[in-house]
Amino acid sequence: MHAAEREKVIVEAMRGTGFVTYRELEAMLDASPATIRRDLARLEDLGQIVRVHGGAKLPSDGARGPVLQLAGMPFDQSINRNMAAKRAIGAAAAARCEPGEGVMIDGGTTTLQMCPHLAGLGLQVLTNSLHIVNALLPQAGTRILVPSGTVFREQNIILAAAGEESMPRFHAPKLFMGAASVGPQGVMQQDVVLVAAERRLIDRAEQVILLVDSAKFASGSGTIVCGLDEVDVLVTDAGIAPEHAAMVKAAGVELVVA
Repeated sequence: MHAAEREKVIVEAMRGTGFVTYRELEAMLDASPATIRRDLARLEDLGQIVRVHGGAKLPSDGARGPVLQLAGMPFDQSINRNMAAKRAIGAAAAARCEPGEGVMIDGGTTTLQMCPHLAGLGLQVLTNSLHIVNALLPQAGTRILVPSGTVFREQNIILAAAGEESMPRFHAPKLFMGAASVGPQGVMQQDVVLVAAERRLIDRAEQVILLVDSAKFASGSGTIVCGLDEVDVLVTDAGIAPEHAAMVKAAGVELVVA
């Protein structure tokens, strides 16, 4: 059971009484106590639950809900960083789309660069990014789906809280997604809300295609979205260092250099 699925079970378990014990969660989730504690910590950070002695409870009416702001650099500050590389990556990623298929495109400044190259393919696109929606709207043949949730203005992205089912009944052969950083630990983001949303997308895709410029291999840390072994294709630019290219290939990931 993935983290997003466990979080949904945890929240649902509290619907009746507003409380659930650790012992009940261990029986329902078939997960270790350490895993359950991490799940509860994430849900508490999101304002969905409050951890108490022996278990967890739903927040009271006066409790503060999740802050509608994501960690990391705002979209309008990051959009112009490494733009030439991002455009090349976007074009190379778009070339992997087949006419008439359904795809998922996660929000990001690099995935946005795919949009100009999708015109005329007659795609059905599920995206959580209002920037991508706006870029695709002029394409008469492109059908657009969006999930339900809250709009985070700094990123212009639609996200639902952990435990909430927000996606249309949509399964796609390909998911195109970005990342804050990539390392031996895997693909990372700087906000747990993004991690939960991207896990939902990964679970619905047959193939995960990661779009990252070469600077992302040297940038900091974050919360792990998935291991490199869950990525099928990684598209980057010619600036990737030999050791990073070797790391990607060693994980069994197809490396595409735009």
